[in-house]
Parts: sequence; C-alpha cells; structure tokens
Amino acid sequence: MSDDKDPESQTEDPTQKRLDDALERGDVAKSQEINTWFMMAGGTLVVSTFSGSVGSGLLTPMRNLLANAWMIKTDGKALLVLMQQIEYAVLAAIGVPLLMLVLAAIAGNMLQHRLVWSSESLTPKLSKISPGAGFKRIFGKQAAANFLKGIGKLIALSVVMTMILWPERHRLEAMVRLDPAAMLGASTSMTIHLLGSVVAALAIIAIADYFFQYRTWFQRQKMSLQEIKEEFKQSEGDPHIKGKIRQLRQQRAKKRMMAAVPKASVIITNPTHYSVALSYERGMSAPICVAKGVDNLAFKIREIAREHDIPIVENVPLARALYATVEIDQEIPTEHYHAVAEVIGYVMRLKRGFSAGRG
Repeated sequence: MSDDKDPESQTEDPTQKRLDDALERGDVAKSQEINTWFMMAGGTLVVSTFSGSVGSGLLTPMRNLLANAWMIKTDGKALLVLMQQIEYAVLAAIGVPLLMLVLAAIAGNMLQHRLVWSSESLTPKLSKISPGAGFKRIFGKQAAANFLKGIGKLIALSVVMTMILWPERHRLEAMVRLDPAAMLGASTSMTIHLLGSVVAALAIIAIADYFFQYRTWFQRQKMSLQEIKEEFKQSEGDPHIKGKIRQLRQQRAKKRMMAAVPKASVIITNPTHYSVALSYERGMSAPICVAKGVDNLAFKIREIAREHDIPIVENVPLARALYATVEIDQEIPTEHYHAVAEVIGYVMRLKRGFSAGRG
C-alpha cells in the first residue's frame, strides 16, 4: 500500500485479498513487547530452573582446573585439548538454557502470526533512506507512541523494582558479608523474585502494546471504496475467485430451494435417488418446480416434505424426466403435462378423501 493515499478516504475494512497481500509483503501486526515478554519469561524460567545446575556446571570444572593447575601442560597440543574440554563444559552447562531462550523468542513471534518469509521486506527501498521519510520516522505518530511507551515502561519497571528491592535493602547490605556460596544462593532467590515481578508488569504492557499495534496495522490496511471496486474488477477474471462466487451462489440457491419445499403440492421421487418438488394452485397455467435434488439432497427434500405433511409420490420415469428437463422456478415442459396432471389429481383426491374422513 502506497504512502501517498489520503487516510481520510480509507474508510472500508480491508478485504481478505488485501490482508493476504500484506502477509506476503511481510506486513503483519507485531508487537516487540510480546517478544520481550517471552524472552523475559523464558529467562526467569531458566534462572529458577537451571541456576543451580549452570552454576555447578561452570564452577566444578573451574575448581578442578585451579586445583590441578600445576599438572597442566602448556605445550600447543595439550593446551588445545584443555580449551576444548572447557568449551564442552560450558556448552553442557548453558546449552539447554540457551535453547529454551531461543524457543521462547520463536514462540513470541508465532503467537502473533504464522512464520512469514518475504523477499520484499528485505529489498532495499530508496524511500526508506530519504530525508523526508527519516524525519517522519523520527517525529511521526509511531515514533511519538514508541517514546511514550518507553517512558511508561521505564516508570512501571522502576516502580516494580523499587517495591521489590526497597524492603530488602538491609538484606542486600548484609549479603556483602556472606561467603560466595551463600551470597550466590541469596542473590539467586532475590533475582527470581524480582524477575517474576518484572515479567508480570511486562505482561500488562505487552498485551496493551499488541492491541495498539494491531489496531495501527489494521487501520493501515483499510481501503477506499475505489480500491475495493478496482480489486473486484481485477479479481473477476481470477478462476479461484470465480469458483468462490459460484460456490456461494450455489449455496444461496440451495438454501432458497430448501425453504420453498414446504410450499410444494407434491414430491415426485424415483424413490431413492431423485426428488422433484412441484407446486400447483388453481388458476396456474402449469405446475412449477420449486426444488429438485439427487441422493443426499433428494433425501433432504423428502425429509422436509414429511415434516410438513406434503404428499410423496413414487414414479421412477417421471421423477427422472422432470429432474433432467425442468429448472427451479420454471413450469414443467408440455410433454409432461398429462403424467403430472394424473399425479396432482391423485393427490387432490387423497386430500378430499382425508378431509371427508375428518368431517
């Protein structure tokens, strides 16, 4: 979507094609705060779950290394082996926590939208390096919103950290006199508490920011009436769009047809595969077909007819012939007048007999 369009004319909700095109361009609703929250939540989980194992996984090899420093050979090959052992120890200690952080970052993106690969978003554009575009990015509405959001985050996190750390100030002062192992345990516990509170505060910020970003993105996708008309003209030649339109028309026609079945005078069947619903009243030049169908649709027509006490007459050749030659809302062909007249006469005699029996 070009940037030179009048925002006031973009009053209509975007079509599905506009949304699909935006997705192909890599233009999606995305909140960086959601990603930040997932990273912070993942980091908190890592600290609370793996702090002990990571610490021991790093400290134990270092202790062994320092304790046996006098045995270490300093020739090139031995030093290379030692470096590899240290690398393996570090990877073993931090590998799983790092993997969890990567998965958290991926989850933050996938929660907002499916994975998108767009070459267009990677293509350099001169408009992005123009002075006017740069000025707009620095002083535009989005920049102002980001600035206010940053201040809000700073204030919120400052309040949370103050609420957590201020009551613990005496404990923090005492921690400096502890031995390293005790200090590590105490600081880890306090860090987890602090991170948990920060994650809770960031959750509120992330949710609010996502709705803001989505609203901004949706407004950017809005279209003018002229754009919708042009898109419709372009899509008229698209076989996929034509198929969709044809399918919708068929569904609507089927719905209207089934709604007309209760108004039928008789249902002619073969008796299982074909059903043709005819309507006739005195004064009409010929009966009219109000519904017809095969297999499941034929069964549905008979089912509705039974619910509304509409007579069902089995006549195999007539049912097939009518299905093949008459369309919905059309009069039956003249060659079937005699056969249909016999059926309708039979139905009317049944109705008169039923009425006389009740009288």
